[in-house]
Amino acid sequence: MKIEDFNHSHIDMAVAIAMENYEEERKHVPILPKMDKIPEISHFADNQLGVVAEEEGRLIGFLGAFSPREDAFGTTNVLGTFSPIHGHGVIGTDKDRIYSRLYQAAADKWVKAGILSHAVAFYTHDKEALKSFYYNGFGLRCIDAIRIMEELPAADLKVEGYGDKETLAYLEVEREDWSSLLDFHNQLIYHLGSSPSFMKFPKINNDQLYHRTSETTRYFAVKDGEQLIAYIKVESEGENFITLNPGMLNICGAYCLPQYRGRGIYQKLLSYMISILKKEGYSLLGVDCESFNPTARGFWLKYFTEYTHSVVRRIDDKAIQIFN
Repeated sequence: MKIEDFNHSHIDMAVAIAMENYEEERKHVPILPKMDKIPEISHFADNQLGVVAEEEGRLIGFLGAFSPREDAFGTTNVLGTFSPIHGHGVIGTDKDRIYSRLYQAAADKWVKAGILSHAVAFYTHDKEALKSFYYNGFGLRCIDAIRIMEELPAADLKVEGYGDKETLAYLEVEREDWSSLLDFHNQLIYHLGSSPSFMKFPKINNDQLYHRTSETTRYFAVKDGEQLIAYIKVESEGENFITLNPGMLNICGAYCLPQYRGRGIYQKLLSYMISILKKEGYSLLGVDCESFNPTARGFWLKYFTEYTHSVVRRIDDKAIQIFN
């Protein structure tokens, strides 16, 4: 096996490998949509951070990464890079060994460039590839999941604590009323900053709440009397190229007041939102969450099927000294 720099001559074969890997995941998660192509990957050759594996003159694997940025994957004041699910791929029966060789060569480039936070997204059922990166010091951080746009089973929609006279109101929050959700956003920020997630973000104000949204942003919520108690935020785009499918929407924010959890209220909110989106013609719903957020992980993976795992490794700062 020969390891070389990733360049433009490798792109067509790399695209074919990435698409083959996606089709393999669709065998395990058949509700994943058919995709005609993957996003453009020429920048993985342009930034000179990528590598390929060849055997007998044939490309058998590649590993590219986005150009580095500060604070990637929440590593404050650290330069990081990320290889998305379409930014790498391996074919054949020895993925563990091939990926290990690819990462060894790519990591050498990345650390020489001062990049100390390394993140790679894999398909959940590509167990051999994931094993290779676990053995190389990576840990799971993020999960993407998907479901058909179908309401939840009736058995999951019974709301406890209200008897037969549930007085909760389920609604879509109009844009002019989004400011009522500000406290929820900041409570979510506090929750993510607590153990065991430890994701520290500053609180936001009302202007930031509006400016951090796209034209497709929508909010669905529950009220108990006049009090908002839970919300779900949806967008047209998620964290990977699959979420760009026109028949798919993606949950990009969610929170429920602690005292209302575990009573079926959030299940009913999710089902209410799905009933509306389904009537509008959407067929798929995606969500992503941090694997180390047990509240989110426990809820979403009960109703969604996971299809990507993103793993991360933080290199010791002293590694740079080797090259200085």
